[in-house]
Amino acid sequence: MEYRLTDFLPTTKKEVELRGWDELDVILFSGDAYVDHPSFGAAVIGRVLEANGYRVAIVPQPDWHGDFRDFKKLGRPRLFFGISPGCMDSMVNKYTANRRLRSEDAYSPDGRHDCRPEYPTIVYSTILRQLYPDVPIVLGGIEASLRRLTHYDYWQDKLCKCILCDSHADLISYGMGEKTILRIAQELSEGKPVKALHDLPQTVYLSTLSEIPGGIQADDIVLHSHEECLKDKRAQAENIRHIEEESNKIHAQRLIQKVDGRYAVVNPPYPPMTTEELDASFDLPYTRLPHPKYKNKRIPAYEMIKFSVNIHRGCFGGCAFCTISAHQGKFIVSRSKESILKEVRQVMRMPNFKGYLSDLGGPSANMYAMHGRNKLACEKCKRPSCIHPAICPNLNTDHTPLLDIYHAVDSLPGMKKSFIGSGVRYDLLLHRSKDEKVNEAARIYTSELICNHVSGRLKVAPEHTSSTVLNLMRKPPFAQFEQFKRIFDRINKEENLKQQIIPYFISSHPGCREEDMAELAVITKRLDFQLEQVQDFTPTPMTIATETWYTGYEPYTLQPVYSAKTPKEKLAQRQFFFWYKPQDRPAIERELRRIGRPDLIGQLYTNTHHPSPNSHEHRRTAEHRQAQPRDKRRRNHRNG
Repeated sequence: MEYRLTDFLPTTKKEVELRGWDELDVILFSGDAYVDHPSFGAAVIGRVLEANGYRVAIVPQPDWHGDFRDFKKLGRPRLFFGISPGCMDSMVNKYTANRRLRSEDAYSPDGRHDCRPEYPTIVYSTILRQLYPDVPIVLGGIEASLRRLTHYDYWQDKLCKCILCDSHADLISYGMGEKTILRIAQELSEGKPVKALHDLPQTVYLSTLSEIPGGIQADDIVLHSHEECLKDKRAQAENIRHIEEESNKIHAQRLIQKVDGRYAVVNPPYPPMTTEELDASFDLPYTRLPHPKYKNKRIPAYEMIKFSVNIHRGCFGGCAFCTISAHQGKFIVSRSKESILKEVRQVMRMPNFKGYLSDLGGPSANMYAMHGRNKLACEKCKRPSCIHPAICPNLNTDHTPLLDIYHAVDSLPGMKKSFIGSGVRYDLLLHRSKDEKVNEAARIYTSELICNHVSGRLKVAPEHTSSTVLNLMRKPPFAQFEQFKRIFDRINKEENLKQQIIPYFISSHPGCREEDMAELAVITKRLDFQLEQVQDFTPTPMTIATETWYTGYEPYTLQPVYSAKTPKEKLAQRQFFFWYKPQDRPAIERELRRIGRPDLIGQLYTNTHHPSPNSHEHRRTAEHRQAQPRDKRRRNHRNG
């Protein structure tokens, strides 16, 4: 299908004129290239505003140097400026865990690194405030959402304030912003000043005590001030627990934190969207293409998702290192079958579509349509995860609705195969419900997934083998991965398939020590893996794992937790992923001897001496391990 320039949101004065507009209501500034697709936040917000009658333009990746002409070219909007720094936190997008520049910027044309600044939220907002001091500025996107209160910033290695303090913006619309942005536009359209919007759900603002609607009330949660957190890391750990809990409640409380003599106020979020509301967002007239200005240029992130379809929002996994629940929440909102099929048909009409859907998934592949059976129980719940430390007995884990989606998509004329590229939660597949129909659906789903929806390699995320580390991560025991692998191997053998299971692992997560990584190497070698999908833990703003890493305390138990922090400590852990590389063997053997585990050398490398259980060397190793304070810390953590 051919699209005209006016089928995209305007990005230049000429494109605004082509629409016959002489004024704009809202101008959005985006740190990403403009891809008119429901996976790109700026496009979603722009299309939602447009559908409700507002005249919207988007300025993607403005030049922040020199005379700021990109910030001036569309003039002053009637209502507000919106800033969406990108689909990823700008620093995660730009740098690796070792603070090295990534090979490319996945959200920029041709992967270029010079299209956005560090912290574009602050840079763009500061420029706009300087040029248009009286125009309201609203921040959105994951960078602002996860910096809405005091947070640890890994790249600056310091505790940072609410991002409103440094950006000089007026409001943050946190989380998924369709409802919030419409309310903001509506209130401003009615002539209200931006300071009168302090009662809007799912927003954050700075104010004096007297300007907080109703003042501080009995059911507000008053967090430790920013200044207290600077002095006491335990105070920051206590704060992050409240922040996570209120992000995952249906009826959340207001959060208030003092900073610089003022107060950062986080209004409770909207209730989860309904299926009809989510359908309305996905059914907007996206072209699903990059703007024509990027002709003959590659946008790496778009290439990954252009033939994929997202079928739900939210994730109830609650992984400690993940930002999804803090941004989208734990409650699953699923699209209707009709909406999904409508988008799939649109994908099938795209140029170069060969009949293969690269992903039919979401934040987690197999949580579609899952929810609590007793909704009243969910309304009182504040658990960050519905499946850790065990699957909630109230959770309906039925895979039948998801199988229905797969069957409907696969039966479309011209559809050869739909692959599942999102991460699969095998703990949901292995769970035994009291309802045998649910168990049967899980068995059928597992078989159909492996037989029909794997593109040669199924990616899953056990993340570690150590029970202590997995508990801190809020991931299931490694034995469940081994059980799932046996099922995967059995089905492949029965069906004569030559497919691989590709596990993801993380090193240097809070609680992980070199011995844990050494044991991970031994266990995965025993399972015949040479690991590829691995990464060093990257502390990202406002996750439980990040604040544990920074503070040294697990926020829910306040028990001390060790974390590898120096480059030397982190490299010592990461090297165990690559035990099979000959050049790494000498360093690994030295490290195993240094930490008192020479017994693992023989398990990693054949024809290598390792002490017998009765040898002097083995007794000395055992005594060394018993002398370590590590085991005491582990017991204390488990008891906590």
